[in-house]
Amino acid sequence: MGGDTALVLGGGGLTGIGWECGILYGLARAGVDLTAADLVVGTSAGSVVGAQLTSGRLTVRELYERQLGDASGEIAAKLGAGLIARHAVAMARSRRDATAYRQRVGAMALAADTGAEAERREVLAARLVSHEWPAGRRLVVTAVDALSGEPADFDRESGAGLVDAVSASCAVPGVWPPVTVGGRRFIDGGVRSATNADLAAGYGRVVVIAPIALGSGLVPSPAAQAARLREAGARVLLITPSAAARKAFGRNVLDPARRDPAARAGLSQAEEHAAEAAAVWSG
Repeated sequence: MGGDTALVLGGGGLTGIGWECGILYGLARAGVDLTAADLVVGTSAGSVVGAQLTSGRLTVRELYERQLGDASGEIAAKLGAGLIARHAVAMARSRRDATAYRQRVGAMALAADTGAEAERREVLAARLVSHEWPAGRRLVVTAVDALSGEPADFDRESGAGLVDAVSASCAVPGVWPPVTVGGRRFIDGGVRSATNADLAAGYGRVVVIAPIALGSGLVPSPAAQAARLREAGARVLLITPSAAARKAFGRNVLDPARRDPAARAGLSQAEEHAAEAAAVWSG
């Protein structure tokens, strides 16, 4: 285990990145610094934030400020209605078999025309301030094997490079291409869980920051995973978006223009969680 504190950063697109950074900075301003967590679990958007946070090269204020300002030079993507419908069909056909569901989503991702893998990797590489795994504490980046549907938990000991791991975790099926790591193809870790908070099992104090609050049948919700951690004896705080934050996200979580308002919404929301976060983190 190697420590007692765990920070779990969930998926949620570009707005999720912005909102998480706002929450982290707002809590730090209120005296609750989560940056020294013994374990950081990052899924999709959370893998980007987690890699930045553990790099040692950015303060939480700098991380927050990177989310602000003009984003017109970035490419916007979209989770269209057709793509969402295909996910729903894959879930319906999987008959309560989570692995079968992930296999179907993986097959859909492998068949989709989503551009060149190398080009997408360059985008993620440019977004990260460090391409090296952090030393001294554990960062876990989640993904899913596109063929087998099995979860993959990348860390410093996994043999995967950090950029490849983050690229795999952010490979939204049907939007971005699956990522090759060690000869296998991987897709977004959010296909298994929006937070993968179960990976914090065994840690006594856990803060889960989840831009996506809901589960969907074969994908456990952050609340369900947080409840299991509590049942095992951990002190757990789950933070999900407020109504104001959800409004700031808009209708497209992959729109770069929404990242700034999402970050500001996270900063505003953080204050209401500061006391509970301090009680969980410092106890």
